[in-house]
Amino acid sequence: METAGNILITGASSGIGEALAVACAQRGAKHLFLCGRDAGRLSAVAAACRAAGAEVHPQVLDVADEAAARAWIASCEAIAPLELVFSNAGIGTGVENEANVRRTFATNVLGGLNIVLPVLNAFRARPDARTRRQIVVTASIAGYAPLATCPAYSATKAAMKTWALALRRPLAREGIRLNVICPGFIRSRITDRNTCPMPFFMEADKAARIILARVDRNVGLIAFPWPMRFASWLLSVCPWRLAEFVSALLPEKNADAARSHHAPNP
Repeated sequence: METAGNILITGASSGIGEALAVACAQRGAKHLFLCGRDAGRLSAVAAACRAAGAEVHPQVLDVADEAAARAWIASCEAIAPLELVFSNAGIGTGVENEANVRRTFATNVLGGLNIVLPVLNAFRARPDARTRRQIVVTASIAGYAPLATCPAYSATKAAMKTWALALRRPLAREGIRLNVICPGFIRSRITDRNTCPMPFFMEADKAARIILARVDRNVGLIAFPWPMRFASWLLSVCPWRLAEFVSALLPEKNADAARSHHAPNP
């Protein structure tokens, strides 16, 4: 069981991020650097991780704020050199109006860059092959194909999935691991209010166990559950007119429930 050491998790106040934080603490993490936008929920997650024996450093943070994200990562590095980083924070779009679409791209794409790029700089500043240096980017099954039910969300997750997977081999030559998570419907504040069908729904703690096991094995693309992965892949390789027709048939989410979240799911 490799998961241990100094770990950073964004979007740690709920959903997958919360489950990963608690699981990492239970697996022997020494320092846990956690961020989220909700101070109350983040404090509760930090308390659960401390109870499991980890030294926890919570920070209320919006990853879309580049300067704040960069400063936070530098402060974490000053306490303990980061070994495993989960760029997990993300939001759903809800109503596809201009404000929501811009906010989705700012958080899911630029927010991801605001974490990954400074971490890469930190990793490259200490190129010790004996030290674990690993980044895990959370995308989504929704990023496999354009989805009429969530255009901005699926586009942002596709962007992060493609960018991170393309970086994996070049970074491996530097001794840096990069992994991409594409989960299906995972328990979160949003799925608790969803009104659409959620096939192969999974509890967050089970998802965290799957993720950590595959991260420790350095699996490049961690997409699950497999039936949703297969269906999404099939939709992505269909002739466009057929894919567009199928996408239009998919049930829409509850727009009010999907306005904002930190737990990535399709």
